[in-house]
Amino acid sequence: MAQPWKTIENIITDEGVLELRQRGERDFLITIGSQILMNSLSSRSEVALGLLGCGHLKRSDNPRVLVGGLGMGFTLRAALDTLPSSAQVVVAELNPAVLEWCKGPLATLTENAVGDPRVTVEIGDVARRIRTTAENGGEPRFDAIILDLYRGPHAKTDQRDDPLYGTRAIENMRAALKPCGVIAVWGENYDESFDKRLRQAGFTVTTKRPGRGGFRHAVFLGRLNR
Repeated sequence: MAQPWKTIENIITDEGVLELRQRGERDFLITIGSQILMNSLSSRSEVALGLLGCGHLKRSDNPRVLVGGLGMGFTLRAALDTLPSSAQVVVAELNPAVLEWCKGPLATLTENAVGDPRVTVEIGDVARRIRTTAENGGEPRFDAIILDLYRGPHAKTDQRDDPLYGTRAIENMRAALKPCGVIAVWGENYDESFDKRLRQAGFTVTTKRPGRGGFRHAVFLGRLNR
């Protein structure tokens, strides 16, 4: 018989109650309201996102990477395992409780990825962070932008004004990237319109569906041609 879930902590947010649950040593859930955001035993696409987003930077000097969304830290861990020791990784996370969970009960899942000396965690909106970088010519741009958010691009996304996946947001990401930079975006499913918007903005796009069989999430990978 499966063990019952134990609530570690819950936080009231504008979108509902954000909750961390545990059963067994390494089995965790993060939920919001009735929706499951992450299961620690199903992290395949998050790991692929980090690996693919940083794969071109393995031998780079001092690469800068922006990760939007911390979750349980699997994407961050995969990125760190790919990046050189000289890398700088900025993580933008909306909820400070998620950061504390990754420092505390979730730390063993990722070898305490948030404690890596290459990592700086900023509590705030990743869309605002991207826009600030895009608009501030004196701020260093990024070699890669990785978005690991619990809502990826989908058919109902506002094609122009969505703050993360619309055409304006894509232009901001482009402006926040260095030449030949890469964006990697997690999606629950493949979204043809988002793929098209990336291409129209000058990205060369590939889409991966990590794993075999069953339900597989999508990883959109866009590379600037210059």
